[in-house]
Formats: sequence, C-alpha cells, structure tokens
Amino acid sequence: MGSASREALAAAKSALSGRLGKAVGSELLGAASLLGSSPALVATLADASLPGSAKAEMVSKVFTGLSAGARSVFTAAVGQNWSNSEEFVDGIEELGFRAQSLAEPALADELLAAASVIESSHELELELGNKLGDPAAKSKLAQQIFSGKLSEGALGIVSYLVAHPRGRRVNSALRAGARVAADQGGSELATVTVAAPLTTEQQQRLATLLEQTAGRPVKVTTVVDASLIGGVRIQMAEDVIDGSVRARLDDLRQRLAA
Repeated sequence: MGSASREALAAAKSALSGRLGKAVGSELLGAASLLGSSPALVATLADASLPGSAKAEMVSKVFTGLSAGARSVFTAAVGQNWSNSEEFVDGIEELGFRAQSLAEPALADELLAAASVIESSHELELELGNKLGDPAAKSKLAQQIFSGKLSEGALGIVSYLVAHPRGRRVNSALRAGARVAADQGGSELATVTVAAPLTTEQQQRLATLLEQTAGRPVKVTTVVDASLIGGVRIQMAEDVIDGSVRARLDDLRQRLAA
C-alpha cells in the first residue's frame, strides 16, 4: 500500500471497537464485493477532493443493508484519503477480515487450514482459481467442500476470496487473510519451508527466535519442500529470509551467467 492508504487504514481500524456484532465482517466483505463491481462508485468514494460528509451520505443511501456497526467502520474508511481506488477496496476487505477475527478468534487457523486443503489437490486449486470460471459456481464448490468443517465466518471469507480473486491466487489470498486475522489478535504468522520435517525441539527453538524478532507471539506453519535440498526459507509478513541450498545455487547460477 501507498503511504496515504496505510495511514487511512490505520485510522479506519480505530473504528473496530466496541460491540460491532458478529456479522460486521461479512457485511464489510459484501460492501467490498459491491465496490469491486462498481468502478464509478469506488472512484467517487475514494475521491480525496470530495468532503467526507458527502461520502458518508452516499454510504447511507447506497449501502442501506449495513448494520450500525458495519456502517460506522465503512464510514470511517471513506472519510480517509487513500492512495488510489484499488487500495481503498483493499482496505475495506482488510477491515472485513479484521472485524471477523474479532468475532472468531480462531479465524487465522481456519483460513490456513483451508489453504492447506486447497494446496493438497492440484485439481481443486485449478478449479477454484480458474480466472474464467463462474464466481457463483466456484463459491458454491467452496461451500460444498468446507461446509461443516469451517466456522460460518471463515467459510464466508473462503467463498468471498474464491469469487473475488482480484488477480490473486486463492491460496495466497487465504494466507494473506490469515496474517491479517492473526495481526488483529496480536500475533504474527510465519511460514517456514524446509527440505525435511523439523524435530519438535527445532520447531520450538525456531518459534522462540521468531518471537524475539517480532516482539510478540508467532504461530509457525511448517511446509516441507524437498526441492529446497537443504536449509530453510522463512516468510513473516512481507519479510522473507531464504537460506535454502536451492536459493544459494540459484544465486551462484546467476553470478556465473553474468
């Protein structure tokens, strides 16, 4: 995000307080869905030259189905200056994830679990991630797969992301949503990719080191990828530490080719 959007999001997050209601997250994602299909509406609500009062009035007229809690968060967002209209929609989406996380503290774990299920089936990953596929059909498929296995809120987010990828891979979007949910709960997510499974002692030592770096609790998800050959690759938020043998070999090849 641009600096203006980061500031706008930080200000809008302050509205995520009090008794918002369990449905606020899904309501905000519904609003993001509508915005995604209405470029003119997005452009107007993200227009920095338009007074906040005028945009708040538009929200009341267009988004009539929002509860008081969802409207307060949405109005706080439209009252800020965003870097561009696309990041405005990104912001509303993130606010939806954060609101749902407040209602369901285990949301991050559920989204990671859903991502793992999709990643375990190449066919399923292709079907849910098909850019030419019917959004409603993909959402229905996600409902069939995860119904009864995920909470209502997590299932709603999976269905939303499948139907509205906005250029993202489904798995990446789910993991990004999980990071947002974890952040709202005061923790970090770290994905550790290794060539062979870690021992319990190694996992605990790694988690301790990452928590010392992050300054708050860290939930570690381990992915085994034999193609790394050896070493470890760690991703936490936007930071990536790649100490794998594969990365070092790739670097060596690039130097030799230069």
